[in-house]
Amino acid sequence: MWDSFTSGVAVSIMRNYGKNNGENEFAEMEYMNISVVTSNEPYGICDGSNPLFDGRHFPKFKLNKSGLHSGHVQMGLRDPFCFVENGKGKCKDGYTEEGTGPDSVRVLVATKAKPNHDLTSKLNREFFTNFLDVLNRPENTARFNLTTEFPHFRQAFYEPDFKNKTLGKPVVFDMDMSAGDFMALFYLLKVPVELLNLKAILVSPTGWANAAAIDIVYDLLHMMGRDDIPVGLGDVFAMSQSDQIFHLVGDCKYAKAIPHGSGGFLDSDTLYGLARDLPRSPRRYTAENSVKFGAPRDTDQPELRQPLALEIWTSILKTMDPGSKITVLTNGPLTSLAKIITRTNSTSFIQNVYIVGGHISRSSLDEGNVFTIPSNKYAEFNLFLDPIAAKTVFKSGLNITLIPLGTQRKVSRFIETIKQLQLTRTPEARFVKSLLSRLYTLKQAHHRYRHTDIFFGEILGAILMAGDQRKLKPTMQEMPIKVIAEGIEAIDGQILIDEKHGKLVQILKNIDPMAYYDQFADRLGDEKRSAVLGSYDEQRKMWNTPPNRT
Repeated sequence: MWDSFTSGVAVSIMRNYGKNNGENEFAEMEYMNISVVTSNEPYGICDGSNPLFDGRHFPKFKLNKSGLHSGHVQMGLRDPFCFVENGKGKCKDGYTEEGTGPDSVRVLVATKAKPNHDLTSKLNREFFTNFLDVLNRPENTARFNLTTEFPHFRQAFYEPDFKNKTLGKPVVFDMDMSAGDFMALFYLLKVPVELLNLKAILVSPTGWANAAAIDIVYDLLHMMGRDDIPVGLGDVFAMSQSDQIFHLVGDCKYAKAIPHGSGGFLDSDTLYGLARDLPRSPRRYTAENSVKFGAPRDTDQPELRQPLALEIWTSILKTMDPGSKITVLTNGPLTSLAKIITRTNSTSFIQNVYIVGGHISRSSLDEGNVFTIPSNKYAEFNLFLDPIAAKTVFKSGLNITLIPLGTQRKVSRFIETIKQLQLTRTPEARFVKSLLSRLYTLKQAHHRYRHTDIFFGEILGAILMAGDQRKLKPTMQEMPIKVIAEGIEAIDGQILIDEKHGKLVQILKNIDPMAYYDQFADRLGDEKRSAVLGSYDEQRKMWNTPPNRT
């Protein structure tokens, strides 16, 4: 109730504007001199932890060199400086403390919630009564949910019938929900199931989108009539970044490289504003959890919890035919695949691994794409976002085909594909054309979107794996490589050619660009295996129509 209580206090103060000392209905108020603690005693030290002072001739913001903000800044959850033997931690970063010095500010503070005037009520705070009263008022009540907005709302699960078909090679797609990954997923779903049987999708929230963006994956599968494909959620933190004791928290050392605003999470989580054009799936992301699966407590409906990547992996292994093996396509950080390697005894079930990522630099001018970390010039995002996982995968002995950044850049021309897609009419082709057009327009219009062409190259792994090799004319080269994972931001994720200690990997060097554009557009434009529900607008019409008339 804390957030709603603070909102209630703020609204009450605004309604009583003009009265003294923030008078309101719900809290007792008092003026205090307070400061937010940003460092720890002893003050005035230089130990490399404080960015406001260390390495500067003059402190930032003209701070006092021996003042409240000049001490040690906590470096991670397990900073040794912060621990006291046989006692609690001593660091106070982020604490709010009362003070009298020049570093403090006079602020009006809510010090205590007011008790309920009605002594007979079971609600012991005045705010609780008001909160329930406001929620139950008919004024400004919610107008719609799906069942009331649409008179014939009904949920449907679309599952294909493959009983009389001979299924192709089983594939697991590991994605981080970037824009390019969704285009690759459309392509994989359009490939005949006799050639490629997409068994499952693993989602890594260590990349370009937050975990809740898994809803877009569900919606896309619903659109294409593939509600049968299970989706597993990977770890939120990169390997060795979660806390050793409490795994639900950790460090964002590498994930912080993804922009939070334009061109980053803000756009990826909404698929650049196009996510709501997709029909809504009955499957949704949920924060429900269960003690049985490692949660600290059961939530209200633990049976609705989102399946995890390892659970999905284990379940599909049980459905495999004897002697068959899985091909894995990774389009994001290798966190989930590395966890499969280290936590399960199942690498013998993996036939091949196609990795879209990594950069093999040919010269000092041949730079990578981690544009938010200027000190790291030669890494590629997918490997940089979890370098330890990448190192684990490349050292595993699996049969790996690498589709590096340099090759992706050779097939990253928006205009060519947009022209090809203009000749197609399927709903999925129209959607991808809209997405590509938006990425291209944003790239032309604003520097924050200068990197968006990297997403189109991410389709290359899917096309190489399932496309017509005779037309694509891929050129491969075997090379011994290793991935740097030293915990140093300026070099982590970079690939080195190491004849002595490197692992042999197949590298895609070249491919016919025009054949690439043609095959992508032709596959999406194929009327076979097209969308069963073209858009959210089409779904709305269905929900407004009686079942016997659709």
